[in-house]
Amino acid sequence: MTRSQTPQADERIDEASRWWSTAIIDIEPGKIGIRGYPIQDLIGTVSFAQMIWLMLRGTLPTEPQARLFEAALVSAVDHGPHAPSIAISRMAISCGVDLNGALGSAVNVLDDVHGGAGQQCMALYLDCRARAQQGADDPIQQALDAYRAEHGKIVPGFGHRFHPRDPRATRLLALVDEAVAEGVVTGEFAAIGRGVEAVLEREKGRHIPMNIDGVTAVIYSELGFAPELGRGIFLLSRSVGILAHAWEQMQEGRRIKGPMPPSIPYAYTGPETGSVK
Repeated sequence: MTRSQTPQADERIDEASRWWSTAIIDIEPGKIGIRGYPIQDLIGTVSFAQMIWLMLRGTLPTEPQARLFEAALVSAVDHGPHAPSIAISRMAISCGVDLNGALGSAVNVLDDVHGGAGQQCMALYLDCRARAQQGADDPIQQALDAYRAEHGKIVPGFGHRFHPRDPRATRLLALVDEAVAEGVVTGEFAAIGRGVEAVLEREKGRHIPMNIDGVTAVIYSELGFAPELGRGIFLLSRSVGILAHAWEQMQEGRRIKGPMPPSIPYAYTGPETGSVK
């Protein structure tokens, strides 16, 4: 028996095969299977939104689920060059970075503060539901109090610094209500989101509506995604806007585009000019 045929060698080969074990894709020469579906059967048959669902969940969504999922994906692709991630992609291009570098630079700033509100809101909704299932008297108020005690006064997914009422949220909520009426989703998280609105209005004395993060958190929660995937899906969506702005900036041809035009000065707050003796 040669060394390559020893039981120890076979065990090592098996261990190496299992090192990158995956239930997502199966590839052999002339064969590509995604979650058990031959790739040639998926091409031209499923939408990109359905493909994202299949990759993340292991099954294909129903057509109504896919429509609601795709609506949420479409809603968050862009919010203008004043959004830091978009601005960063454009500045990166003007500094000579190619498209891949511009996308990477922009996506890397989509963290807890800029880009994380959807995931945080989904976690808040889950806490509201858990407290309700445990029989809490006022589960939404308790969940809000607990969230703010840990994270500060800002409640993710509600209110907007730019929009008195986010037009994206209004449209998406209407689609959620239609999906509830058709039995596509239960409406449990839509009720929780509206419940958070009611508590915030009671506390503040004015209506603080759901924004895009709050309503996509409703949709992704209704569709059964984990909070962490809610952020990941947002990154996929916003990457479209990042790419579009980076490409537009590349066509403009401007070099070294800073955050403000050169004619607008920054504010210096240091000491007055001194002298060195």
